[in-house]
Amino acid sequence: MSAYTDLSSLGARGDALIRGSAADALRELDPSTARAAAVLMLFGVLDDRPADAGNTFAPSDLDVLLVERSRRLGHHPGQIAFPGGGVDATDASVEDAALREAREETGLDPDGVELLGTMPEVGVPVSGYRVTPVLGWWATASAVDVVDRGESERVFRAPVSDLLDPDRRVTAVVERGGFRHTSPAFLLDGDPAAGDAGVVWGFTGLLLSGLFDQLGWTVPWDASRRVPAPL
Repeated sequence: MSAYTDLSSLGARGDALIRGSAADALRELDPSTARAAAVLMLFGVLDDRPADAGNTFAPSDLDVLLVERSRRLGHHPGQIAFPGGGVDATDASVEDAALREAREETGLDPDGVELLGTMPEVGVPVSGYRVTPVLGWWATASAVDVVDRGESERVFRAPVSDLLDPDRRVTAVVERGGFRHTSPAFLLDGDPAAGDAGVVWGFTGLLLSGLFDQLGWTVPWDASRRVPAPL
C-alpha cells in the first residue's frame, strides 16, 4: 500500500464516502436552514506510537487525527470525531473552515497540511449540518493537544492498521423510540482510566468505513458483531 498515493487519488476523484440509505440524510435537511460544515480527515506518519495489533493491514506508522468531543456539548457529546465544525462567513472555503476548526480544536499548524480534495456533502439531521469531508495529508509535523476543554476531552492519532483490524470492527446499535439505528464502529484499545480506549461510531464511523472501502483498504469483517453505541 502507498497510503499517500491512494489518498491523493481518492481526493482527486472526490468519491462519495457514504452511500445507500445512510446517504439519504442529506435529503432530510431543509436547504434554507441547514448549516454548512466541514471536517478534516487528516492522515500522516507523524506519531511515535505505532500500531499495536501486530498486523500489517497498513503501515504501522500511518495514523489519522481524531478528537473526543466534550461531554458538555449539546450535540454528539463524548463522541470520537474528526476535527471540524460550522463554516463561518469569514472562511474563504470549506477547506479553510476545516483547517481553522482543526487549528482551534487541536492546535495543529495548517501550513503543514497538504489538502488532497473534498468529498460530497453528507447530511447530519440531528445537528442540522451539511458536512463536507476534507481529505488531508500531514506533510510537516506539528504538536497537537486539547485547546479548549469546552470543545474536546482529548486529541489523539489512531493507527490506521489498528482501525482496519477485523477483530476491532463491530456494528454499533442505537435504539430509540422504537427505531434502531446502526453504524460501522471501530474499537480502540487502551487503558480506559488513562483515556486511551473508546469506540469510533456514528457519523465518524460511517465516514471512516466508507473511506476505507473507497481506498480498497477494507479487510473483511463481521458486521453481525453488534455492540450498544456508547451514548
